[in-house]
Amino acid sequence: MKKPINHIYLIVLLSVLSSVAPMGTDTYIPSIPDIAKYFSVGIEKIELTLSIFLIGFSIGQIFGGPISDKYGRRKGSIVGLLGYAFFSFLIIFSTNIYELWVYRFLEAFFGGIVVVNAAASVRDRFKGAEAAKVFSLIGTIRSLAPLIAPAIGAFIIHFFSWEAVFVFLTVYSLLVALWVYKDLDESFTYIEQNVIESFKIVLTHKKAMKAMLTLALGFSGFFIFISKSSFIYIEHYGISTDMFPLFFGFNFIILISMIRVNLIFLKKYTPIELIKFAIFIQVIAAILMMINYEGNSLIITMILMASYMSMMAFIFGNCMALALEHFSKNAGVASSVIGVLQFGLGAIISSIALSFHNETFLPIAISVTIISFTSYLIIRTYK
Repeated sequence: MKKPINHIYLIVLLSVLSSVAPMGTDTYIPSIPDIAKYFSVGIEKIELTLSIFLIGFSIGQIFGGPISDKYGRRKGSIVGLLGYAFFSFLIIFSTNIYELWVYRFLEAFFGGIVVVNAAASVRDRFKGAEAAKVFSLIGTIRSLAPLIAPAIGAFIIHFFSWEAVFVFLTVYSLLVALWVYKDLDESFTYIEQNVIESFKIVLTHKKAMKAMLTLALGFSGFFIFISKSSFIYIEHYGISTDMFPLFFGFNFIILISMIRVNLIFLKKYTPIELIKFAIFIQVIAAILMMINYEGNSLIITMILMASYMSMMAFIFGNCMALALEHFSKNAGVASSVIGVLQFGLGAIISSIALSFHNETFLPIAISVTIISFTSYLIIRTYK
């Protein structure tokens, strides 16, 4: 088996393939006010498309897993990307808010079909600590998407109308589909299996589910900080909207740095040890945020947020590797279950946590403390 360093081109391709979600959501965020004006609706009805996208993305992965295991990673990716491109283009012709919701859901549905193939492709080729390294490298590149996508969207609407954002997403997905068709070699071996039985095998595997739930809970806490970042920086500290991307991007810069640290630590420590270490740091950071709930110091708040969010560098890649190593015959279905738990459960938990809002950081701190402590209780039983 070749070492990951010899697969940089493949890793970049899989990273782009797995970046469908952040590109689909973050690119169009700057255009939300313009879309609301175009359809003469409140901005909250356009913001709802973010939740609709996550729901469609989760459901798409349920179907994407079996498709990937039956027809292959390459074909599954191409089908998903073509569907994603088609409905991205249809959004341009929406005549009312309801059509926008429907097309947005279907766009996300096909995006879900796409994304499971990236994780399954890694599972086909790598195992154990080597797989954890590859997932970490993919996470490094994919973490650039939340930084780049809003800037692309802002640049587009500066010169064009909001429809141009979805023209970009259409062209983007078609180019990725062409790239996959040209360079992604098929990696799966077809084995006749019942879809329901495949899901049953995955869902009843206790060790794998512990890793999956840990990843989903980690994403929930991560998503809470992303969702509350505008409140923290703009409303609480009075940071200007022009400067907000710099403060928001600080967290992802530290995250990318920690991914590099994870790669180094994997030479000496096991994935499970690094996950436990990361969650312990999250618990400490969350408790310190409870102490700092009034948010008197911007610097301290930035350090605590970055400390908590950057630990996903150790949780994501290592949990993915631990969860998928048990499923050589149905990696597609396993990837879909991970995706549904990550985005579905993550959205539900974070939505509940975000409903407890006041003018301090206390609801945020209590929520992430409970989430991280629960994660630690789950993963500490992983043998």
